[in-house]
Amino acid sequence: MTSPVSSLTTLGGKVRRGITGLGAFMRLSGAILARSGIAFKRPGLVSQQVHFIGNYSLLIIAVSGLFVGFVLGLQGYYTLTRYGSEEALGLLVALSLTRELGPVVTALLFAGRAGTSLTAEIGLMKAGEQLTAMEVMAVDPIRRVLAPRFWGGVIAMPILAAVFSMVGILGGWIVGVLLIGIDPGVFWSQMQGGVDVINDVLNGAIKSVVFGIAVTLIALHAGWTSTPTPEGVSRATTRTVVAGSLVVLGLDFLLTALMFSN
Repeated sequence: MTSPVSSLTTLGGKVRRGITGLGAFMRLSGAILARSGIAFKRPGLVSQQVHFIGNYSLLIIAVSGLFVGFVLGLQGYYTLTRYGSEEALGLLVALSLTRELGPVVTALLFAGRAGTSLTAEIGLMKAGEQLTAMEVMAVDPIRRVLAPRFWGGVIAMPILAAVFSMVGILGGWIVGVLLIGIDPGVFWSQMQGGVDVINDVLNGAIKSVVFGIAVTLIALHAGWTSTPTPEGVSRATTRTVVAGSLVVLGLDFLLTALMFSN
């Protein structure tokens, strides 16, 4: 039987490691932000990362957005039919995507696709001692490697979220107009009249930027602090998906409470 003192010691050790890890994460995040001048001096480094992160994630984002739009169109129609409001299907699809599903689902897919890729890349560079070699040659790896990848993720995430929402609205239109038979003029007019640029579209864009910052920092920190072994890199990629997904869902609750509480 475990004694209370032993249990308290174990709990205290876990809390201490958690606080230490959080402090290391904040220090690395501050270092990346402080050395982000290279993003403005050499924008080519950032554009390469936007292509690597965004372009290679575009297919899964677009396909997922299309099928989410299909499901929203079907479920929304069945729900609105009960109240005789099926003409509001376009508004339902647009608000669901721009406010919530677009930023959140994109961020979750971003963590699973681009986040793990960043973590594995940084972890393998660490395992191959490439980061150490940069330091020997007086090249700051945080400035040269982490900062461009950070800004690449921050820029790519809102673009991917916008693509997800647009393709999702197209999917809702295909189901609602082409398959079910809702009048296309009513579908688009309800959407245009009910979606507000500031309260809906802009707030969704702000969410996607915040999610991009959080997920990219988590991915870079996991790779930077990973054990330089194959097992260590694999555990780091797993941490990226788990931590990134949980942080996205937690931030979504906080941001929704702040933005749409009035």
